[in-house]
Amino acid sequence: MNIWIDADACPGVIKELVFRASARLHIPVYLVANRALAAPPSSLITVIRVSRDFDAADTYITGAVAQGDLVITADVPLAAAVVRQGALGLDTRGEMYSAENIGTRLAVRNLLQDLRTQGVVQGGPAPLQETDRRKFAAALNTLLNTIAPRCVPTAFS
Repeated sequence: MNIWIDADACPGVIKELVFRASARLHIPVYLVANRALAAPPSSLITVIRVSRDFDAADTYITGAVAQGDLVITADVPLAAAVVRQGALGLDTRGEMYSAENIGTRLAVRNLLQDLRTQGVVQGGPAPLQETDRRKFAAALNTLLNTIAPRCVPTAFS
């Protein structure tokens, strides 16, 4: 199992939670962004810088992700692509993307995008709150404690 982070817009507090989980469970993390990023020194963390082309990070992640990997993203079209590939998706507010909910999430996202284009709705999502951070941490913890033990060799293997 690998963890992929759509890192261009991922809040720092979310990345920090992932870094701690990575260190605890020895899971590789890949930060994919179209700009330079700072990451703590760790053999488990890799920063991948892609071009500034539209959706370059999404294209990279969908090309590299494997079944059973985890992708952290707030980008619903990217989440839909990775879920179709058999990967797990988790948004930065702690909501899992699944085959059961991704169609609805895409429809709502597209509707809101259309309403913004028409000027009916303005602005984007609300800023990340402490409750969002806690919900993300709980979801990540539950997910990794359920899935990672099957994917990560122990020191005694």
